Amino acid sequence: MPITSSAKKALRAGAQKRIYNLRTKAAIDLPMKQFRKLIGEKKVAEAKALVPTLYKALDKGAKRKYIKANTAARYKSRIMTALKGVK
Repeated sequence: MPITSSAKKALRAGAQKRIYNLRTKAAIDLPMKQFRKLIGEKKVAEAKALVPTLYKALDKGAKRKYIKANTAARYKSRIMTALKGVK
């Protein structure tokens, strides 16, 4: 357990960041799984409906520094490539 006051504060801050990171991870990973499943089943219309949700989650993740901006851009590019490949 932390002893100094700054270490106690760092522990609280880390716990709070963990919550934000888990939420952001879920916001990205769950729709991404659904998207991949829909692409595998060749359900283009439903996959296309998920794209705005994915873009929003990726942009928020990049803004909060959960993922890097280039990583978000790469994911978005691969989403659109996968969508175009199914058509």
